[in-house]
Amino acid sequence: MPPFSNDINRPASRKLQPLRALVPFIRPYTRTLLVAAATLLIASSAMLAIPLAVRDVIDNGFTAGDLARIDDYFWLLLAVVLIMGLFGAARQYLVTWLGERVVADIRDAVYRHVIRMDPAFYETTKIGEVLSRLTADTTLIQSISGVGLSIILRSSIQFIGALILLALTNPGLMGIIVVMLPAVLVPILWIGRWVRRLSRDSQDRIADASGLATETLTAAQTVQSFTAEDTEIQRFGEVIEISFQTAVRRIRARAVFSMVAISGMFTALIIVFWIGAREVLSGNMTGGELGQFALYAMFAAMSAVMLSEVWGELQRAAGAMERIIELLEVEPNIKSPQHPVPLPDTRDGRIRFEDVSFSYPSRPGIAAMDQFSLDIQPGEKIAFVGPSGAGKSTVFQLLMRFYDPRAGRIYVDGVNIADASPQDVRGRIGIVPQETVIFGASARDNIRFGRPDATDAEVEAAAQAAAADVFIRALPEGYDTYLGERGTRLSGGQKQRIAIARAILKDAPILLLDEATSSLDAESERLVQEALEYLEQNRTTIVIAHRLATVLKADRIVVMNEGRIVDIGRHAELVARDPLYARLAELQFGESNNPASAAGLVEVLPEASSR
Repeated sequence: MPPFSNDINRPASRKLQPLRALVPFIRPYTRTLLVAAATLLIASSAMLAIPLAVRDVIDNGFTAGDLARIDDYFWLLLAVVLIMGLFGAARQYLVTWLGERVVADIRDAVYRHVIRMDPAFYETTKIGEVLSRLTADTTLIQSISGVGLSIILRSSIQFIGALILLALTNPGLMGIIVVMLPAVLVPILWIGRWVRRLSRDSQDRIADASGLATETLTAAQTVQSFTAEDTEIQRFGEVIEISFQTAVRRIRARAVFSMVAISGMFTALIIVFWIGAREVLSGNMTGGELGQFALYAMFAAMSAVMLSEVWGELQRAAGAMERIIELLEVEPNIKSPQHPVPLPDTRDGRIRFEDVSFSYPSRPGIAAMDQFSLDIQPGEKIAFVGPSGAGKSTVFQLLMRFYDPRAGRIYVDGVNIADASPQDVRGRIGIVPQETVIFGASARDNIRFGRPDATDAEVEAAAQAAAADVFIRALPEGYDTYLGERGTRLSGGQKQRIAIARAILKDAPILLLDEATSSLDAESERLVQEALEYLEQNRTTIVIAHRLATVLKADRIVVMNEGRIVDIGRHAELVARDPLYARLAELQFGESNNPASAAGLVEVLPEASSR
């Protein structure tokens, strides 16, 4: 996997080549782009025709004193303005629609890509950075692919057209404008870069405030528990004040930019008009030609200012697209083979670990598993015990193929999972984690997460089997009740029963269970334990054991330490012959020969890793 930058700033790119990556996203809407270009040409042509009509009004209407001709010219002007307005509105709608559509497709492509990335990607990448690229960077692209693109095309056409028509109207005055144009544009461009830098600083300070607010509001109970409200209010106030001061500097720079742009542009126009007026008095040009020239000069100046403004946005959009390309080009370490081996239809749930060795990418020098070998028969219940860092959770990670082992092979129903599709492998595995993930959706949708095509009746049957039906029906809207972000409306035991119902509905032949009853009250633990016993029926079950009940009911207990299997057996056998297991039992149960007095088997030995 290539290195991935976590830089949250959004500097402009000096090159615009990254914007070429927009072409595949725009290509499906070529017809819309062509229609938008046609409306743009018509609207721009109508605008460029206005000075011609003004010239004829002055020279052929006012000078001749022909009221009827003046009326005709003004009717013509009105028609031109209506055409300009109609096609201008159509152009704005089409390019804005195109920008929104392209950005929606980019966001969809980015999400589709990152949701399939393996855990190694998230070990080295901040979720906030991914979300930032998914939102803030795509917003910058939205501005340039929609309205920004429209401004670029319109201003470019009008600037080039106005310069050509200026030269045709009066080459002498056109020469003066060409000489004066750099004197006007250079200060505008210089101040514009200053404004863009301050704008970026202002956005960063707003992001700081947003990040702090998100951090504290999502942990509001912790803040209140430590009576830290005043401290956090002061911190947020300081960040907001810094954001305000940065915004003030940006506003001042923006005001200077407007002053320089407007003053410079109109000063140049006044000088040109003054010279043109002298030309009119000397008879070298007509009043209508001067009016025509003045309007074209104004069009050219306004277009130049707009192009200078949008140039900075174009550079920032190129930088944003560069970061999105970087994200889209990151390849996951775990991929489906080009020709995956299908798993057999029998769905026995047979598992085999063969000399597996593995280290996490973030800790390459530490062996999480070392020559681990184990055969698990269909329908067997295996309990893993051992100190923290022994490799118990790593068994789950490798079996789900979130990582590939450094050496060795893992088989499910006789197929090496490295040769199978990861989706097929994971489709045969149900999991009840210790910390249940509840999504911001209804209870029904949370249970159905394991099998989206399940009927309402199947969802409710799974909830009944998981002892969740009673409390779900007691919710304000029953199964359709929104459970809150991360399940804030549920207790710990209720969350666990939702997770069990999800696994029951999936009906996978292999069950991975990271017991989570140790933190529950007695009643919740009893209900969850009953639901788990139902779930374990006729399934191959692998349990990270925290409770004595699990150890006693397991067909085999696997004692692990430092990624190796220390011993395998039943509880009584291991207490008698294995010092590590006996020590764990003694520490946790109080008496190794009196398991009834135990509160549960939990991880007790210190170590550096949480795996």
